[in-house]
Amino acid sequence: MSTHLSVLPKGPHDLSLAPVAVMIDRNLQLIRDIEPHEILAHLELMLDRPERTGTRDERADRVLEAAFRNVGLHGWKGEVTADCSRVRLTGGSVTLDLGLSATILRFIDGEGSV
Repeated sequence: MSTHLSVLPKGPHDLSLAPVAVMIDRNLQLIRDIEPHEILAHLELMLDRPERTGTRDERADRVLEAAFRNVGLHGWKGEVTADCSRVRLTGGSVTLDLGLSATILRFIDGEGSV
């Protein structure tokens, strides 16, 4: 059996992954190519609150929150990977990783802090 067949939808829930991933990717496009200090300002405006601690975990959580903003997840769950390079979507028969960017990584690591 060919390996490409293993990623075909196995149930109705799997069919919702593509539109969910597209919406998340569109949200990430807003911050992918701007400087870390601009990401900070964008997230404060988008999420309507400043960051509290400025820790790596808080920044990763805020990036994830912005990625999921106004997205109906339809049962999919997401997390920022341990290396903070991707948003991982799980909940169906497949897992999908959406790449962040070098500037988002630098932001999460604290570069561009005021």
